[in-house]
Amino acid sequence: MRGARRGLCLLSVVFVALMTSATGAYGYGEGDDAAPSQPPQGRPSGGASGNMLTAEAGATSIKVTQVSGGTSGSSPKALAPVDPNWEPPPCWYEPVATPQQLKTGVDQLKKGGDLVRVTPSLSWGEDLMVSHYEKGETQTDGEGYKDYNLGKDGMFWRGVINKNRANDIDAYDCERNLFWQNANTLPDDKHAPTPDVLAGYAYDKIKVPETEVELKPEAKSTVNAPTWVWLDKGTFKEVKVRADLAAAGVWAETTAKPVALHLEPGTEDAQTYPASGDCEINDDGSIGTPYTKGDAGKIPPCGITYLRASSGEPYQLNASITWEISWEGSGGTQGDLPNGTFETTQDMNVQEIQSVNR
Repeated sequence: MRGARRGLCLLSVVFVALMTSATGAYGYGEGDDAAPSQPPQGRPSGGASGNMLTAEAGATSIKVTQVSGGTSGSSPKALAPVDPNWEPPPCWYEPVATPQQLKTGVDQLKKGGDLVRVTPSLSWGEDLMVSHYEKGETQTDGEGYKDYNLGKDGMFWRGVINKNRANDIDAYDCERNLFWQNANTLPDDKHAPTPDVLAGYAYDKIKVPETEVELKPEAKSTVNAPTWVWLDKGTFKEVKVRADLAAAGVWAETTAKPVALHLEPGTEDAQTYPASGDCEINDDGSIGTPYTKGDAGKIPPCGITYLRASSGEPYQLNASITWEISWEGSGGTQGDLPNGTFETTQDMNVQEIQSVNR
C-alpha cells in the first residue's frame, strides 16, 4: 500500500510539472519584474496608449494595400499554395520605438503604466527596463543602452508574430529582447524584414475572384453530349498586393496572375477537353470559348462529356484556377513564389438521351 501511495505521489508531481510547463509556454522572466506575455488574440492592435511598445505580439506596422485586381476582394478565402510545404513567414523583426518613445514608455511605466513588451512572449517591469535601457546595465542578452540611446539615429526593434501562424512553434523564433538598430540598416538575422519576407506576407493577403464557370447546357447535361465550359475575359485579371514597412524602408509587391483552369468532372465516367482537364487562358484573358448555336456536335476547346447519368445525385464539378505568383521589392529585388489555386464546386445534373417512340 505504501508503494502504491509513493507511485501516486510521483505521478501527481509529474502531472503538476507538466501543467506548469504548459501554462508557462508563452514566456519567461527573472524574478518579479519579468512577466510572460499572453499569446496573441484577436486582431493586431496597440496598447492602451496606441503605441507599439505595449502592443500585442501580432501587432505590426506593415501596411497592406491592394494595388490592382478589380473584384479580387470578394473571395471568401485566400489562395492555397500548390506546394504544401510553403508557408508565410511565422515571425519577423520590425522597428517599434524611437529612443524618445522608449523613454516615454518607461516614464509611463514608472507611474503605474503598462509593462513593456520586450519580446513577443515577454514583458518587463520598471526595474529591468530602467536597468537595461536607462542605466545601460548588462542583461542576459548583452550590454545595455545608456539613456535609451537618446540623440542617436535609429530605432529599437522587436519580434512580431504572424497572427495567422500564432499557434505554430516557429512563430516564437523571434525572441531577441528589444534591441537597437541603426537607421537605414536591417538586422543581421534570418528573421529580418527583407523584401522576400514581405512578399510572403503579402501572398498570404491575396484574395481572388470566385471561380464559377459558364456552362452550356446550363442546368442539365446529356450523356455523351459535350458540355462547353468558359470564363469571360473580364472575370480574371492580375491581382497585386503591396506590403510596406515604411519605418524600415522595405516594401514588396506580390502579383498573382491567372494562368490555367483545371476541371475535375466529379466522376470517372467522363471525358475532359483537353484530356488533361487543363484549359489554358487565352491571350485576351478569357478561358475556353463561349458556346453558340452553330457549335452543336462540336468538341469544345474546354469542356466535359459525361458518359453516365447522375441518377438523382448531381456530380460535383470542381473548377480550380491556377495563379502564378511573382514579386518585386525595394532595392530592385524580385523573385517567384509557389503557384496558388482557388477552387469551387458546382452541381452537374446529367440525364440520359431522351428517345421518342412513334
